[in-house]
Amino acid sequence: MKVLLSARGITKRFGGLAAVSGLNLDVREGELLGLIGPNGAGKTTVFNLLTGVYPPTEGHVEFDGRRLRRMRPYQAAHLGIARTFQNIRLFRRLSALDNVRVAAHVRTTAGFWSCLLRTAHAMRNDAVLTEKARALLGALDLTSVAAAPAGDLPYGVQRRLEIARALATDAKLLLLDEPAAGMNPAEKQELMELIHAIRRDFSVTVLLIEHDMRVVMGICERIYVLDYGQVIAEGRPERIRSDPRVIAAYLGEESEPC
Repeated sequence: MKVLLSARGITKRFGGLAAVSGLNLDVREGELLGLIGPNGAGKTTVFNLLTGVYPPTEGHVEFDGRRLRRMRPYQAAHLGIARTFQNIRLFRRLSALDNVRVAAHVRTTAGFWSCLLRTAHAMRNDAVLTEKARALLGALDLTSVAAAPAGDLPYGVQRRLEIARALATDAKLLLLDEPAAGMNPAEKQELMELIHAIRRDFSVTVLLIEHDMRVVMGICERIYVLDYGQVIAEGRPERIRSDPRVIAAYLGEESEPC
């Protein structure tokens, strides 16, 4: 299976603190991969390194056969790397439709002046992106809230909207940062089904950070475990569940019912 994203020797230091140290990670095209670990293990820092929020102190990242150097977040989006956030970051006063339309403009074919002057090409392009945004809302069962301000939507619906917005960039790799946080058991089950459907219907590769082990073990085909910024285990869920280092560092007594 083709490796879509590869991180080699990635280190990120903040002063004297190494938040991530010597990380090696491969994301294979089409897989659903988990990244877990205790609070403060460096998981979100990894996402920030993969999406250009932070430059690595050492090491490098390759995506789709291309080495990434001093990449900015908007450049990551253009390349096909999209993400959601642990704390939802929607444009709260914009409608659900406009939230998705904003992200879809990553793929606009109209230039600055064309958009400013509202040329025929810009108008046609805008119509195409609006239709794309509506289709995404429909795919994620959000059509009924298209006109509602994002900040007024229920928490679980906001989570789905954030995923729709990420997909609007035509992502090849979708990074989900704790998508089940704050959800009740029924919502988590729906989320698991949604992530499977997204991977299937949009042909997207998924890298997932999540604390809920039932979600991780229930949907991920392979899992990396971080502790103090270093990978301590990697493998299929059944292997991770029984790994003594993982149990000691993270799972503990909760490993049994997973």
